Amino acid sequence: MVATMKEMRNIVEQIFYAALAAADPGRAVAGETGSLRARYRDGAFERCLAVGFGKAAFPMALALEERLGDLIDGGEIIVPYGQAGPGLRKIKSIEAGHPLPDANGMLGTEELINLAVQADELTLVVVLISGGGSALLVSPWEGITLAEEQATTALLLGAGAEIGELNAVRKHLSRVKGGRLAEFLSPATTISLIISDVIGNRLDVIASGPTAPDRSTFAGALAVLDRYRLREKAPQAVLRHLVAGSTGKLPETPKAGAPVFRRVDNRIVADNRSALAAAQQATTGYGLKGEILSAEIAGEAREAGRWLARKAIAIQQTRRTELPICLLSGGETTVTVHGKGIGGRNMELALAFAREIEGVPDIILLSGGTDGRDGPTDAAGAVADGNTVLRGREKGLDPAAFLAENDSYSFFREEGGLFVTGPTGTNVMDIQVVAIR
Repeated sequence: MVATMKEMRNIVEQIFYAALAAADPGRAVAGETGSLRARYRDGAFERCLAVGFGKAAFPMALALEERLGDLIDGGEIIVPYGQAGPGLRKIKSIEAGHPLPDANGMLGTEELINLAVQADELTLVVVLISGGGSALLVSPWEGITLAEEQATTALLLGAGAEIGELNAVRKHLSRVKGGRLAEFLSPATTISLIISDVIGNRLDVIASGPTAPDRSTFAGALAVLDRYRLREKAPQAVLRHLVAGSTGKLPETPKAGAPVFRRVDNRIVADNRSALAAAQQATTGYGLKGEILSAEIAGEAREAGRWLARKAIAIQQTRRTELPICLLSGGETTVTVHGKGIGGRNMELALAFAREIEGVPDIILLSGGTDGRDGPTDAAGAVADGNTVLRGREKGLDPAAFLAENDSYSFFREEGGLFVTGPTGTNVMDIQVVAIR
């Protein structure tokens, strides 16, 4: 492959977009509508409702109405601010806060619950679930305020808690998470179409598993607070609630085998693995040999960045006859916040990668969130190569200092490495594309 680094950047971006296309929520839902129509017909249902929540809920709902609009009697979706649009006729859309829940989310969830309790044995309910649903579907347990749930979520995010740990706590503060939405929907027949944004596609973790049996417990939620030394910082009402649940004074979330799940069918319709497979297929069009390393990249973002960089350098040095190669990986890392900067896990991973490959030619990385947003920023992630650190230093930027302050966004904004897609309407975690010439 003979290409400039500018051309290489375009190539890794196009490979990333190929992964995004495979995770298109509308296409994923459209592929299920034939079986949904058959299920409605064979089950002799009299009503069909659609509810949903998450970053992909709007395009999912659009696809559902386009294919099954004649069957749908009504519904509601809850989406992040700015992600609703025109086109829905029967399904109402409500915008709410993400990643921190807000009052709009509470109002939307109450309306969704009111729809759910109207469903009976002659109702087929299609639930559209995608990443971000945990924050958007919000109904705190009695005695816990929205502000207290927000504070608890912020504490866990700031401590670097993994998504499963965060959701274990949120499920036990909620009236709808951890299988409890299925309780409201019973005795209707429920089919959940799910776009997975968690490693391993665990149904009880995606959007906090509102229609899936829950593996977590009150005791486990308390253990998460202890692991990150947050008992003293957590709101007292939250702590009292979790302690009461752990001592059997409150009902646990429904577990596997509970009668409430007899009429529930949870289906994964798109995930990180399918996105990586599409990216691998796309590499051949650019003369690259695509290799998928893992769909389960996790842990500290900067450590993952260093690992990927060392992997790329080793391949460049030992497999020259096989070059050019494109390494692909996906998953969801975490960032333990120590500084006061702004950034996200993909940008932090990319900055650590850049420091590790400083001065090494012919290697380029793109790390981006498939939802188009990395942390509280307008970027999906960043692109880094062997000259990234040099370009930063020429602008008076010390990459080590920016990394220490968790300020990767500011570094890449000045250096020129930000990768901006805008909201994508989907979320299957993060994708890393590493091209090695």
